[in-house]
Amino acid sequence: METLTSSQAEQELSADTILELLANRRRRYLLYALRGREDPIELSTLAETVAGWEHDVPPDEVAKNEYKSVYVSSVQCHVPKLDDAGVVDHNEDNHTVILADNFDQLEPYLRIVVKDEPENSTLHAALQTESGDGLLGQIRENVARLKQ
Repeated sequence: METLTSSQAEQELSADTILELLANRRRRYLLYALRGREDPIELSTLAETVAGWEHDVPPDEVAKNEYKSVYVSSVQCHVPKLDDAGVVDHNEDNHTVILADNFDQLEPYLRIVVKDEPENSTLHAALQTESGDGLLGQIRENVARLKQ
């Protein structure tokens, strides 16, 4: 598999890179949590949200060890990989993350893989209540248009 480098932050992402980034469920959850945000979010808050979705509980009910697992893997693996690809900007000084320019290249694929997420879950509910019609509503509209 191709290694991601910081030079990709200024380039078009290859199909292999896109597939590699979206292959991991935790990375997809991080991206779902960052979608639509205008301001950077602290990694600790992001990890609570992702851990809640992974264990299908509200973020404030996440067990400490479950939160820690998400936080550590995000800091050591997932956020750096997304940052190297130019999909997120990670500010290591204040431990915040925000979507970057290359996210636009991933978003169409993220819209496709979201269909495989559990329907009766806290993640599904969060995606339904996103701004506008929600990600799942937009997918349904696109599928309906294609069927016509």
